[in-house]
Amino acid sequence: MISLNEVAISFHNVCYEIDHLSILNNINGEFYKGKITTLVGPSGAGKSTLLKMCNGLLSPTTGDILIENKPVHFYEPTTLRKSVGIALQSAPIIRGTVFHNLSLPYTLQHKSLLESDAISFLEDVGLDHTFLQRQAEDLSGGQKQKVSIARSLLNRPKILLLDEITSALDPTSVYEIEQLILNINQKFGVTIIWITHNIEQAKRIGHYTWIMMEGQLLETGESKILSSSTNGKIQQFVSGVQQ
Repeated sequence: MISLNEVAISFHNVCYEIDHLSILNNINGEFYKGKITTLVGPSGAGKSTLLKMCNGLLSPTTGDILIENKPVHFYEPTTLRKSVGIALQSAPIIRGTVFHNLSLPYTLQHKSLLESDAISFLEDVGLDHTFLQRQAEDLSGGQKQKVSIARSLLNRPKILLLDEITSALDPTSVYEIEQLILNINQKFGVTIIWITHNIEQAKRIGHYTWIMMEGQLLETGESKILSSSTNGKIQQFVSGVQQ
């Protein structure tokens, strides 16, 4: 049994509505410290909404979210987002060099990023010093995603949220990003919550998996549940995705 101090984020009866439309319905579950949990389910299941609640971008209509045993609303938003980083499918890139892009979180905090530290962050994501002065717009999709991940590591977050970060990449880049996330998880002990539409990726990468449909959390457990679940809806979903 996992003890309370090993839980990074917990959801307690969380509901979320927009204009009386239910997006999340009574979500209860835990994300464990230092583990990779994948979120899977069809489009419109509420996965991205749930992810945004993990760093305060959205607040529940009812229910409670605890981050390291403290309610999410107890945290000052800037402090929370330093501790809970996020990387998105689009890998937002601004005009300028890789160094300029990498420095952005520090610039917003009125701090300066040392070139030596920038090189270290790039090396953490498998890019060398020669990338520092390249124009970010000229990078490949996989390279842009690596820069985006490096940027999310600047504040040394305890938790990293990933939203479909490999869905637009070629197979080689997908493999590289997967290995990168595994290395970050192992090297820094970062808790990872990763939305993916790729069932095989969820099995490869996840220690645990949450399966969501129509705003509900149908099942959670070790990622082998994607192959062993007895829930008919889950079996139908998994077989449909893999066809």
